[in-house]
Amino acid sequence: MTHDHDLVLRPTPAQAEAALNPPPGRNGGDLVVETLAGLGATTVFGLPGQHALGVFDALRRSDLRYVGLRVENNAGFAADAYGRVTGEAAPLLLSTGPGALTSLAALQEAAAASAPVLAISSQIPTRGLGGGRHGYLHELPDQAASFRGVVKSVHTVRAQSQIPSALEAAWKSALTAPHGPVWVEIPQDVLLAETTIPVVTVGDAFPEELPPRPELTAVAADLLSKAARPAIIAGGGVVRADASGKLRQLAERLDAPVVTTFGGKGAFPWTHPLSLQSWLEDRHTTDFLEDADVLLVIGSGLGELSSNYHTFKPRGRVIQIEADLGKLEANHPALGIHADARLAIQALLETARERRDPTAPERVRTVLSRVRERIASQELTLEQQLLASVRKALPADSPSFWDMTILAYWAWSAFDPEGSNHMHSAQGAGGLGYGFPAALGAAVADPTRPVLAVSGDGGALYSVAELATAKQYDLNVTWLIVDDGGYGILREYMTDTFGRATATELTRPDYVALAESFGVPALRTTPESLETDLAKALASPGPSVVVLPAVLRMFAPTHLG
Repeated sequence: MTHDHDLVLRPTPAQAEAALNPPPGRNGGDLVVETLAGLGATTVFGLPGQHALGVFDALRRSDLRYVGLRVENNAGFAADAYGRVTGEAAPLLLSTGPGALTSLAALQEAAAASAPVLAISSQIPTRGLGGGRHGYLHELPDQAASFRGVVKSVHTVRAQSQIPSALEAAWKSALTAPHGPVWVEIPQDVLLAETTIPVVTVGDAFPEELPPRPELTAVAADLLSKAARPAIIAGGGVVRADASGKLRQLAERLDAPVVTTFGGKGAFPWTHPLSLQSWLEDRHTTDFLEDADVLLVIGSGLGELSSNYHTFKPRGRVIQIEADLGKLEANHPALGIHADARLAIQALLETARERRDPTAPERVRTVLSRVRERIASQELTLEQQLLASVRKALPADSPSFWDMTILAYWAWSAFDPEGSNHMHSAQGAGGLGYGFPAALGAAVADPTRPVLAVSGDGGALYSVAELATAKQYDLNVTWLIVDDGGYGILREYMTDTFGRATATELTRPDYVALAESFGVPALRTTPESLETDLAKALASPGPSVVVLPAVLRMFAPTHLG
């Protein structure tokens, strides 16, 4: 029997010839780009910097496509989205010190959302390493220490012969469940020095699998088969594992209602008779899940948002399938199964017995009806109208990327993604500025369909420089900016808590004129014309901006009592 880990990757005759007779003028940077190409990378994101110039010079001798953004954090968001859309590790090329550190917020989001990002940073010259105070530009006593608490793994290179193996190890780490960002750093002199190492031709790109323990899935299958009121919470792990089809099979076999977390949007069909949709910030949903005698949680750690701000208290038996070992039973006692969601669901499909519950669809309809009644009582017609307009304007197969803004908070609960892996937001880490640069990364990954970005005016100011990137690469992204003159959700939180808001109001530019100054078409719309204007912008090739002046409100929370 042959296993993947037994395979030996052999170069083609042309690759072997290149290895035996390497072209002149190669340096350590060439080893980086050759290894990336050998691992299967086709596109890299990033920004150049003094210590990283060896890699960027090598790019012109490679077939890798380079997409340069204007801010390192935005480049990280673009790589994050590329990884989410393609399932591939997205290389992110960074310089030392300030350039590297500016990417931290994006890498935190990638870690929270399990997006595979391969960050490759330069370092000061080797003779300056070791924590001394040498006075090099961008010098840090221990640059990697800034990333160890954020990324999955850190890989340091101190000699050219280490480059291929370090990048292979990082690549595997990024793509082994749970996916996530990884960090590689290489000193400037190692990148710039001429190399006699043969051309890197192929790489071992096979990540480690994470199968479930069979004795645990056997117990889980028995519990689910015998349950009187089973229910399922599907998280982002289902989407990342491309397991939505298998989840549907399992839910239908068990007649088990399914609610998706905000990170798991699209893991289960929105209009399916067993779909509780994503109304997790609602007491009716919380009550329903608490009443389940067996609750299957797949690909979620049941964190703050997924547990209605930790008010969720399950009364039945919890089964938790999670690829991130640290999240197993982190919030609730459970039968913890450390596994990739796809492999674990497949194991349950092979062992769980069919059970029938003709009352399940009716119980689902009752919950959703109560949710609708609660929202309808709050006179939030404008917000629901805007969300419906966005859904009608956006093609069903187009992805959308949502910043931390009130309309996005609505979308977490109320937006039908119309497909797995179509809706993405920054709710993992919760930082501003994600929507637009992430949408640019998705447009790079798939230029055949339009991509929507949604931001508030506060978040837009974090990433407005990337209008230049959108124009330079003619990326097919429409950016909807909801302009309410401030940090709208913080204004609402502070007013509700303290009676007035402080530090939430913003002087902002004329976004239409600003976009046009970059050569990007833009228009100002109204709630009544949003659907038409947005659909037209999405249907027009290349980047565009739609500005909607509107002050929105959130629906009342149910976790405060």
